[in-house]
Amino acid sequence: MEDNTAISFANVGAKYDNAREVLSDVSFNISNGAFYFLSGASGAGKTTLLRLIYQLHKPCRGQIKLFGQATNNMTRDDITKLRHKMAIVFQEYSLLSHMSVFDNVALPLRVRGLPESKIKKLVTKTLEWVGLGKYADANPKTLSGGQQQRVSVARAIIIQPSILLADEPTGNLDDENASRLMELFIQMNKTFGTTIILATHSTKLMDTYKFPVIHVENHKVSFLGGSGIKNETQETKKIWKGPKPQNYFTELSKQFDDIEKA
Repeated sequence: MEDNTAISFANVGAKYDNAREVLSDVSFNISNGAFYFLSGASGAGKTTLLRLIYQLHKPCRGQIKLFGQATNNMTRDDITKLRHKMAIVFQEYSLLSHMSVFDNVALPLRVRGLPESKIKKLVTKTLEWVGLGKYADANPKTLSGGQQQRVSVARAIIIQPSILLADEPTGNLDDENASRLMELFIQMNKTFGTTIILATHSTKLMDTYKFPVIHVENHKVSFLGGSGIKNETQETKKIWKGPKPQNYFTELSKQFDDIEKA
């Protein structure tokens, strides 16, 4: 029987240096294709949880599995290969100011060794899709906050990751740009089956888009269903009750397939 689990934590604890554990006895399974919000007060451990998943921080105890593989004793090369299936989007964009918008988005493809002919086509299509086609040669610092965040998202989605982690990606955006960003993530989830965990402080965002919630509080993790009903014993199914997203990503996915076969 095929394992449909993307992320698995078993009695995981995490801390920094010799301080008290930020997260204690965290256990859960998240299926492929799920979409979760990640909530909790500042300092509760949301970013630590994302860092553990992306293998930027090692647990002090317990076991983490990604795509069915235990990560505890992985080599650096193993972790690098694993990260090729994942992407992360930060609130502060993390764009390289000495590179153009095009080169920022192309970076993960170049790291993977794709030929420049395919990179040019993929980056051009992706920037057009996020509404930034005319800014390909611009320096990221000349763009607005919403535009920079879309560049960051374009860089993440261009590798079609199996897991996307987003750390407060809408925190610096107005409602219009936050909604547009959510639409990009929703289309990614629906079209590519990407497992998404999106950290946010925004109750408005969580009330509008009724996805289930992973809540971090008092060093523990609990689960809330999309309707706000607590469910800690089993994973909540995906629930989508927001506005019907446009079908941009379906078309983009087809274009990706055509480019990759060329």
